[in-house]
Amino acid sequence: MYESKAKTTKITATSRSSIKIRDNFYTIEASEERTILEDGADIGAEWNMLFDSVNAIIDSQIEDIVKTFAK
Repeated sequence: MYESKAKTTKITATSRSSIKIRDNFYTIEASEERTILEDGADIGAEWNMLFDSVNAIIDSQIEDIVKTFAK
């Protein structure tokens, strides 16, 4: 079986969500790129942290939209 010779040096995550309030749709998108600085970094853990970060941005923006427009 072939083993990859590639080395992950950057990871990018994008999160997107839409919400409908009455007749209006609001779509929010956030993206972040991180550079892996250390050899031996746990790429799976780095991915999880990155997605947690962009998803938190989306969640916060959705909360703001709901508070503003769902009155």
